[in-house]
Amino acid sequence: MTKIILKKGREDSLLRFHPWVFSGAIAQIVGEPAEGDIVGVFSQGGDFLAYGHYQIGSIAVRVLSFAGEDVLSPDFWKNMIARALRVRVAVGLACPVSPVAEPVSPAAEPVSSAAEPVSPSAEPVSPVAEPVSPVAESVSSAAEPVSPVAEPVSPVAEPVSPVAEPVSPVAEPVSPVAEPVEATGLVREPALTNCYRLIHGEGDGLPGLIIDYYDGVCVMQAHSVGMFRAKGAICEALKSVYGPSLKAVYDKSSGTAPFKAGLDLVDGYLYRSESFSDDEQIVLENGHKFFVNWTEGQKTGFFLDQRENRALVGKYSRGRNVLNLFCYTGGFSVYAHGAGAVHVDSVDSSRKAIDMVERNMFLNGFEPSRHTGYCADAIEFLRNVPEDKYDLMIVDPPAFAKHRGALNNALRAYQRLNAAAISKVAPGGLVFTFSCSQVVDKEAFALAVFSAAAQTGRSVRILDRLNQPADHAVNIYHPEGEYLKGLLLYVE
Repeated sequence: MTKIILKKGREDSLLRFHPWVFSGAIAQIVGEPAEGDIVGVFSQGGDFLAYGHYQIGSIAVRVLSFAGEDVLSPDFWKNMIARALRVRVAVGLACPVSPVAEPVSPAAEPVSSAAEPVSPSAEPVSPVAEPVSPVAESVSSAAEPVSPVAEPVSPVAEPVSPVAEPVSPVAEPVSPVAEPVEATGLVREPALTNCYRLIHGEGDGLPGLIIDYYDGVCVMQAHSVGMFRAKGAICEALKSVYGPSLKAVYDKSSGTAPFKAGLDLVDGYLYRSESFSDDEQIVLENGHKFFVNWTEGQKTGFFLDQRENRALVGKYSRGRNVLNLFCYTGGFSVYAHGAGAVHVDSVDSSRKAIDMVERNMFLNGFEPSRHTGYCADAIEFLRNVPEDKYDLMIVDPPAFAKHRGALNNALRAYQRLNAAAISKVAPGGLVFTFSCSQVVDKEAFALAVFSAAAQTGRSVRILDRLNQPADHAVNIYHPEGEYLKGLLLYVE
């Protein structure tokens, strides 16, 4: 196995269990590793530190294990996936499955004869100076938007004027479903939720890997060459852990794996049971139904990271007129309507997204007259709506910054968008505003929203600070994994 030998004193971050080795920390490479190979990382003094995937770029190694176990063993993947599944069972998102072998803990103390590991409470490695993990959620694949006007949620269709006729509602709905269960915390009844994130990159000790579970279908995305090359072993591990309950495994890495690595980036099924044939699935989330299409939808087909925030929107929607900007497939709209909103308007620049919103409304048996979909640009739509029409707004735009070079433009875009929303919401209204840009930290986002509020001159209170749910866990030694942040605002 290739050895990566670090410069003197550059092992400190690994002794604090940070899962990245940067190229600038490397003194010597003993061997000729191909991108994606598993390599061993050693201190200048020869002490073992970690195993991980080698890659070309500023992040040279993504750590898989700080312990001395054989990460080449086929059981490694099964054990890691089983470990992640137990976390989802523990928080009420998944049902237990057939027992699997006891996993080897990857959090074990690193083997070292030279020095004791630095206390985990030591000053964390600053994420500011280093590149950002590509595992971060992003809503759009477009490059460096500078304002919400220029960046549609989806490139499927050009935005049209908000004054155009609203999308015609679907014909009469089917029989109404049961009243959804209010959920403001963890889901405690798996029968009401059958979709969740199984693997969240560094948060589950598998940097570069995302796996979302949709009622028996696992959709994976590899963000590194190493994870892409391991997809066959990962698929076999999923089959072993889930057993006969696994319907299919779909690889959707064409838009996430490094394209310069010369990989065969073609999306497709790695496994399908004999009875499975669909590319679309109906899933449950807190009792609500949603269509999920992993072959044509963004990311893995559905944005699971907003589950708890959607439930919170539902909590506050009864008796209100609701505007859902950048609605995509209408998750927030479904929750608001189901909770008793007077009327819900959903806005997205993609006609395809608006069509999916209407399908989801119909699927849940909601009254068509209480929902209207608009294919329009968000800023233009806000500019033309009457003041005080909406007393609850959801502002959930795509990632305005994918790297630090776009940070300033992104902050200006957040300020502009939030100023438009705050200026138009009715007195006593609520604004749920979010950022999924990892390079925009909580403080920077809050400052952008503060500047937007000051620009309007209105009195604004922060009622709640919002983040990602339990199945999008953040490794305490990798704070960069906390990408989703939001604010609930009360506007007088």
